[in-house]
Amino acid sequence: MSDAPMSLFPLDSEDVSPPVASRDARVPSYLRDHRKRLRERFLQAGGAACADYELLELILFRAIPRQDVKPLGRQLIEEFGDLNNVIAAPVERLRLVHGVGDSVITELKLIAACAERMARARIMDRPVLSGWQALLDYCHTTMSHRETEQFRVLFLDRKNTLIADEAQAEGTVDHVPVYPREILRRALALNASALILVHNHPSGDPTPSEADISMTRMVQSAGEVLSVTLHDHIIIGKSREVSFRGAGLL
Repeated sequence: MSDAPMSLFPLDSEDVSPPVASRDARVPSYLRDHRKRLRERFLQAGGAACADYELLELILFRAIPRQDVKPLGRQLIEEFGDLNNVIAAPVERLRLVHGVGDSVITELKLIAACAERMARARIMDRPVLSGWQALLDYCHTTMSHRETEQFRVLFLDRKNTLIADEAQAEGTVDHVPVYPREILRRALALNASALILVHNHPSGDPTPSEADISMTRMVQSAGEVLSVTLHDHIIIGKSREVSFRGAGLL
């Protein structure tokens, strides 16, 4: 019996990378030179010096180490529109693109998770009302590219500091079930003094529906009874958002 330690997780052959020297030897010189030049340009001038497909290439280098990834990068941009849409694309749709496998999806979703964490870090445990743009940026990063509706509640303390951000419900392409009683019950459990409601419209149009307006008023009325203030309800579209307070609906 071998004394070599066994891996806890068996690796597929495509996930096993050879030593660096061996890997470099197997990459054609023109690919090595292209990757080197692109990396150097990115390190020297930053992302602004690179087109969307070039940034995508840099991501794909790690997932596909011995192949020209420029055609795949261009194909993904053509399919989804821009880098943001590629990274946020649902896994099921990504798998339909020829050349996209688990390694590519892992890299893309890793970038998406990091972007969401970074945006969230800018608003958690901080006064929300004085950092409104950071809040909107976070909501767009998290929700604007979803293909189904999601309803989130941001819970604030007496100083309007964000103490919790929770997804309360998931729905279909045009509906998500919302229960005001459950929202207020959770607010009391967290000792929250105020709320901000957020949900997305997968259609891209953030115009409030009559159901959105009715539900918001129900939450507002229930909150008043329990001394929990509803600051706003934000609907996230593809490229813009609607604030109920800004629109005079609160």
